[in-house]
This record gives sequence, structure tokens and C-alpha cells, in this order.
Amino acid sequence: MKGRIKWIENVMFVAESDSGHAVVLDGAPEGGGRNMGMRPMELMALSVGSCSAYDVLTILKKGRQRITSCETEVTAERVEATPAVFESIHLHFKLAGVDLSEKQVARAIELSADKYCSASIMLKSAGVKVTHDFEIVVEDRNGED
Repeated sequence: MKGRIKWIENVMFVAESDSGHAVVLDGAPEGGGRNMGMRPMELMALSVGSCSAYDVLTILKKGRQRITSCETEVTAERVEATPAVFESIHLHFKLAGVDLSEKQVARAIELSADKYCSASIMLKSAGVKVTHDFEIVVEDRNGED
């Protein structure tokens, strides 16, 4: 895996992946930025959430669960020291679908947390407390929450 980080101006960068995708990173105005992109630590926290969501969806689909939506809310807390590393990250999954099994959802999240989510497992090994919970959202007849 390779990537490239290109400095644009002040504290703005464009990160490009080897797969051909890019994301803008920037700082807050008080840090010399123009607030035109994510902060690096925001991107890291969202990486944990998206890595786990990918696993959960893949596991549930293999289990023949009919998912219609999945949102993962990420809440991260950092220590109040330098470096301001993560102290904890909490992932809250909101899933909807047709007759979703609560047991299968819980198992998919457990498998992601303990076996598959490289981002989450890497941070846990560095001492970050990573927790998870979920809710199954019941959709109305029109397919809306």
C-alpha cells in the first residue's frame, strides 16, 4: 500500500491513495488553516468507523441479512496532553433492514471488533479503548425511518 501527501498551502494537504482517490486535509483558522478539509485525527477516527462498518455489512450480507441502511456514529475522546492521542473511540451502529436478527448484528460487530477491523485492532493494541453498540431501526411501510 502506498500513498502521497501533497502540501497545498499553509496547513492544507491533499492525500492521494495508490488506488487513485484523494481527500483534502486542513486545519482550523487558529492553527493556520482555512478549515477546508478534515483534520488528520478526524480522518483516523472515521477510518476506524468505516473499517468496522465495512466488516459488519459484509458479515451480515454473507449471513443473508437484508440490510437497507447502516450508519455508524463515531465518538472519539483524546487525552489532554501532547501528543493528543485517542483515549477512546465509541462506534454506534444504526442499522435498518428486513427482519434483521439482533443476534446476527451483535455477532457481526463482535467479529469486526475482535478479528477483522484492522484499524480498530491496531488502535486497541496501542491502548485506545474501542467500544461498540448498536440499534436496529424499524422502518415504516414507505422504507423511511
